[in-house]
Amino acid sequence: MEMPVEGQQERSADVAGDKTVRRPRVQKNVTRAIAADICADIFSAGDFLPTENDLCERYGVSRTVIRESLKILESKGLVRGRSRVGTVVCRKDEWNILDQQVLEWIGPRIFEFDLLNCILEARRAIEPAAAELAAERATVQEIADVERAWHEMRDAAGDIERFTKADVAFHTNLLKASHNQVFLQLASIIQVALEFSLHASNEAVDKRDEALDVHRQLVEALRMRDTAAARNCSLQLLSLAARDLAVAVKRHLPQSAS
Repeated sequence: MEMPVEGQQERSADVAGDKTVRRPRVQKNVTRAIAADICADIFSAGDFLPTENDLCERYGVSRTVIRESLKILESKGLVRGRSRVGTVVCRKDEWNILDQQVLEWIGPRIFEFDLLNCILEARRAIEPAAAELAAERATVQEIADVERAWHEMRDAAGDIERFTKADVAFHTNLLKASHNQVFLQLASIIQVALEFSLHASNEAVDKRDEALDVHRQLVEALRMRDTAAARNCSLQLLSLAARDLAVAVKRHLPQSAS
């Protein structure tokens, strides 16, 4: 069954051959629609996408829109064009899963793909070392930035979106405070993935008092230049995240699989 693309009415009727005057919203919607079909295995890894004409008919747009959408998807690793052959769907391990758009396209299926556990494993490898280094190297201002994020978490109360935004700022600032150039790069690369992970964990529990207290202890460890305490607090936070993430997966996976 063909699915209409939201916003396809945004296209202008002024068409000359394949050159359709369209608004950016159309391009975004078509790209998202194709990506959603790939994520849902309607177009499976290793398979060729339908021809351009078939895609045009399916999504109700011109060949130019389809071509531009495929270029975007190829830049994200979801598809690969083959000259004179067609466009093949790439395996999931080739996708740029840390890209914000890719994570948005994956949507609820992030639980099926086990990406959140992968993100947690990466955090286990990075954050304790970053916390230890931050306790040794952070400037007074950087410690203040981490503490300010903690205050914002505390003041967010039951607002999950606001709480998560502050939580992301806390961990991002912590990575920056390590003064490790690789961690500095990772802070920007994993920020979106971190937001998805923290949101899932935060949403899984009704109260976040325990996590707030450990975050506070970590701030104090930074202030006291206690590297061992900073590492220990980071490990505690990751254990709490693992516990809450397990609850989130249990809640969402049956819905995703149904």
